[in-house]
Amino acid sequence: MNKIVLSTITAITLGSVGANAIELYQDEKGQVFTSPAEGRTALGKYENVETEKKAKKSNGITIINQDSPDFPLGKETHINMKFVPEDAPDMWFKAGVRIQGTLESKDTDYNDASETDTTINDAYLRRVRLEVAAGFGEHSSFVMDIRNDKSNYGIDNDEGAFNVGDAYVKIKKPFNTSLVNFKLYRAKIDVSRTETVKSARVVAYDRPYVADAAAQYISFNRRGANVQMYGDWDKKIHYQIAAGSASSPDKVKDATGTSGEKANIDITDQSLFYGGKLKLSPFDGWEEKELTETYMGVGKHFTVGAAYWAIPTMEGTVGTNTAVLNLNRSLINAEISGHYKGFMAQAEYFKFNDVVEDYNTPTLNLGTSTGWYATSEYVFTDFYYVAPFVRYESWDRFEGVDGYDSTSAMAGVNWYLRGNSIKVGMYYQKDENGEKIGDDGAYDENIFRVTSQWFF
Repeated sequence: MNKIVLSTITAITLGSVGANAIELYQDEKGQVFTSPAEGRTALGKYENVETEKKAKKSNGITIINQDSPDFPLGKETHINMKFVPEDAPDMWFKAGVRIQGTLESKDTDYNDASETDTTINDAYLRRVRLEVAAGFGEHSSFVMDIRNDKSNYGIDNDEGAFNVGDAYVKIKKPFNTSLVNFKLYRAKIDVSRTETVKSARVVAYDRPYVADAAAQYISFNRRGANVQMYGDWDKKIHYQIAAGSASSPDKVKDATGTSGEKANIDITDQSLFYGGKLKLSPFDGWEEKELTETYMGVGKHFTVGAAYWAIPTMEGTVGTNTAVLNLNRSLINAEISGHYKGFMAQAEYFKFNDVVEDYNTPTLNLGTSTGWYATSEYVFTDFYYVAPFVRYESWDRFEGVDGYDSTSAMAGVNWYLRGNSIKVGMYYQKDENGEKIGDDGAYDENIFRVTSQWFF
């Protein structure tokens, strides 16, 4: 009974003085005091746990993901370090870095004996990024990064140039429902699952060729300035709709692999892009709660989805031949993905409409291009988080004409030393390209890469 009375008195006392911790004393009659005096015995120090929890939540600096598995080098970090001010707990600032290094050996073998085969060994920084974000209150925040990808890439050791990647304002749950959220300015549109997943969380740093083509086909680097609305219903249904600045003609290649920049495209009339994506997680308990390819042996999900994106008008001329360019470009994407504990598998299908076969012709021949890839990984959680993976890709760059087929097969292993915060890997990749792809006829490439990542 005395303990109950004492606990009640302690709670009332703590609440009245507003302290996080207090020392209590008791005299011979059993009365409780908050200050020492003659005849009083110390009862001990009592902490206001709820107040302490609120204090820890409202201010300070955090980086470690406490829900992370224990990897060989410790728990994984959150995306960037978070700073929360004491006087404005609804505001915050995040900062972090992403560094990916690659050691690469590439052999190119031409089917034509008159062409010279090549072997190039290279070391470069696949991605170098400074990431920042700021929260302005309960509903709004800003995210951006500055990047210099493929620094020191190739024989020329090109340094590249720093440029802006993401740069968007996010308005989260303005109507207090997960069904309605907004992003404004430079934010990714979901033309492909693997292109939308953060590059720090993909299985292989170099994404499938067909997915990279999709990233440029509708909007520049899939994040030209746009306005988008997105949301989910109990994680069972996810959607995104968007409209904005269309793709850069310089970045979109014809079926032979020639870029619009090299072909000297001159655009005179171009509309905005529009479109959207819908994804479903139909099975209870298998909802997709986080967009990633690396699940670290935790949880399960199953998702299917489809997207349609279009640029209704793209008109201009190409090259010195001034060939007329008149396109109604569209992209169809379908995806399926799932994981169960250590096992993950995903696949995507792409269909490109109004693809140019060859920019360097007086009259442009338009057609369709289709491709797909599938990838899978297994994480051995009981063996130091070593994770072997495979990927296969098939892409017909111009349907109905021989010589435009390409395939790519990959096998490798990742070692998640601290989840995605610190990881290393290696893989072998074999590419086969048809005779009309490139300038020197059919060719094969054999690529071996050793990779590493530091991300926090």
